[in-house]
Amino acid sequence: MYRVFKKSGIGLFFLKLFICVVILFFGTTHIAVASSQITLESPKEYMIVEYLRLRVPEEDREAWLIAEKKSWEPWLEKKDGFLGRQLFWDKQSEEGTVLISWSSRGDWKSIPKEEIEKVQGLFEELARGQTGKEFGNPFPIQFEGELLPQ
Repeated sequence: MYRVFKKSGIGLFFLKLFICVVILFFGTTHIAVASSQITLESPKEYMIVEYLRLRVPEEDREAWLIAEKKSWEPWLEKKDGFLGRQLFWDKQSEEGTVLISWSSRGDWKSIPKEEIEKVQGLFEELARGQTGKEFGNPFPIQFEGELLPQ
């Protein structure tokens, strides 16, 4: 049988075609199943993590934590879909990382912008009071994003 495939160009072509079909069919089945579970059309149905990075100088780290605790923490705890929040601080880059878990993207994104701006204003006011800065946001956002648990 090997001689038939070796000598016949048509036989070799069909052997290669068969191998490609097998690889394509079985190799992509798992990818197709996994990607169909989370789609852009239905992001509301899956847990999501809001990811923020803030500029937090070492000398103001405690002020950041106090401002977070007195503004965002109590507000978040009252929001539908809020699952939890984690705060991290990177000494080397002097950045704070905030990870906020939501039961769905829909719960997170349904919060009115005005409401968020009000809490952000309170956070900045508290932060200025703690740091002694007179204006602006002592802890500006460096990055905003979202993460999907895998």
